Amino acid sequence: MQVTSKIISTLLAATAMTAAGSTALAAPTAKPTVAEAERFLADTETRLNKLNNEQARAAWVGSNFITDDTEGIASFFAERFLTASGEAAIGARRFNGLKLSPESARKMMLLQQTLVFADPKEREQYAALQAALNGAYGKAKYCPKKPDGTTGDCMPLGEMEKVLANSRDEAKLKEMWLGWHAQAPAYKSKYVDYIALSNKGAKQMGFPDTGAMWRSQYDMPPEAFAAEMERLWQQVKPLYDSLHTYTRYKLRATYGPDVVPLTGPIPSHLFGNMWSQSWNNLYPILKPATGASSYDLTKVLEQRKTDATQMTKYAEGFYTSLGMQKLPQSFWERSLLTKPRDRDVVCHASAWPLDEKDDVRIKMCITPTAEDFTVIHHELGHIYYFLGYTKQPFLFRNGANDGFHEAIGDTIALSITPGYLKKIGLMDQEPDVTADIPQLLERALSKVAILPFAYSVDKWRWDVYSGKTKPADFDKSWWQLREQYMGMKRPAPGDDATGFDAGAKYHVAADVPYARYFLADMLQFQFHRALCREAGYTGPLNRCSVYGNAKAGAKLQQMLAMGASKPWPEALKAISGEEKIDGNALLEYFAPLKTWLDQQNAAFAAAEKK
Repeated sequence: MQVTSKIISTLLAATAMTAAGSTALAAPTAKPTVAEAERFLADTETRLNKLNNEQARAAWVGSNFITDDTEGIASFFAERFLTASGEAAIGARRFNGLKLSPESARKMMLLQQTLVFADPKEREQYAALQAALNGAYGKAKYCPKKPDGTTGDCMPLGEMEKVLANSRDEAKLKEMWLGWHAQAPAYKSKYVDYIALSNKGAKQMGFPDTGAMWRSQYDMPPEAFAAEMERLWQQVKPLYDSLHTYTRYKLRATYGPDVVPLTGPIPSHLFGNMWSQSWNNLYPILKPATGASSYDLTKVLEQRKTDATQMTKYAEGFYTSLGMQKLPQSFWERSLLTKPRDRDVVCHASAWPLDEKDDVRIKMCITPTAEDFTVIHHELGHIYYFLGYTKQPFLFRNGANDGFHEAIGDTIALSITPGYLKKIGLMDQEPDVTADIPQLLERALSKVAILPFAYSVDKWRWDVYSGKTKPADFDKSWWQLREQYMGMKRPAPGDDATGFDAGAKYHVAADVPYARYFLADMLQFQFHRALCREAGYTGPLNRCSVYGNAKAGAKLQQMLAMGASKPWPEALKAISGEEKIDGNALLEYFAPLKTWLDQQNAAFAAAEKK
């Protein structure tokens, strides 16, 4: 889920620098000193902290009272903060090469992990291209042709996604998939211009290209990070392959052998999701014939008339059971937990730090469902991370890397087990052990299915930014990676020269890095395993809940308090004792499912031979 936090390494720092910021380029001629560097950092942190608090409050108002006026106010304060960030990035370059303390050197490094444009015209052009790409994606609609040649009602992405999620009409699925992906070529040329300009900004800060700048944000050389991503993928690939094979047999039984081949890539429009990144909507097709529990958490919450505050109290209770503080009174007074009756708000769940003290808030339209029960546990993970590192200096008030923030709440969500639900009175009797496989399968359809997608999105972009993949080869490269990593193919041939299927994904059009989701997916299982070990748990990892274990809570709190003050391997070591991300934790969690999938696949294969 979204975290609204300070923007230190954001790409947007480049867009907001005003002409006044360019004066920072004219560095003093005198040789810089360590004392000057320390003063620069102190002044910069004081300034950025003040401006960040102001822009955070303006953004909160803008998100909760949506009008043209509040949008303008939020934009004004955001620009002031981003301008200062850009100026600080350029100013920090003057001190490169000085022998600073590890803490100060890290702050200088964090300040410089951003795009900056010295030329005001380039800044303006970059901002315009960003806005144009975001706008083009947001406005895109598929307008189907009627049999008589006229145009029918146009469909936004949300409507098309519902068809992909619920329909089993293969022709309709293909129409929706192709219809949406046909929209992206309209803004391909803008994306090409954007890439070229973005690379300019990265080079001005000393990076070969923007992709290299992104990979440099992980406390290791860019090429080392790329190798680390591939290593992790190879660790978990056998589990994905088993899930993919099982899904193939089930889709083949649903749509027939003419649509789903026995070998080779599977058409990507059949996975219940526009980008095949999550397969949860296929669960009715894939679920085991027996073993599923009849327990329905949504029904229990509805029957008890559980309101939004009570839902949040359940989640708070999990964290306080670990020995963490109660949420500040201001959280309850200032958060938005239900959809207002008198105005529109964006209901997408988000967590907000409003200052460096304890003004933390949630913005979410909570309903009494199993999904929102999990989401509010997740969102409070962000909140307790904010509270954990609130005593850090401004530049360290962030996650150890961008995967950590998402992983914290997901780690806690892994502890929402039947045992936990029984302890808090939401379940009378834990399901039999036979219910483990259905639960694990449903979870794997999101946690395992997304891994090759999350990896390959940025792998594609790294080659685009470096120039290895040219605009004429965008689609060719995209589908080579889809086939190699996901075992999928385009539902119908496209035009490689003009196609832009990658741009049909928001994070590509909006230029949002995606490796963080791959890392978060890996880290949450490693965190979960570490906390379960700390709690003394020795059973199957998928049944472990650390609810009520202060020892596990202390270990988690120790890591949260570090923020971004140390390289992320040190933060990982603080919670797990390990310095490398380890995909084996995810494999251990899903081990019973892997055994079951392999048994099912062997039976399917034997039946195909008869």
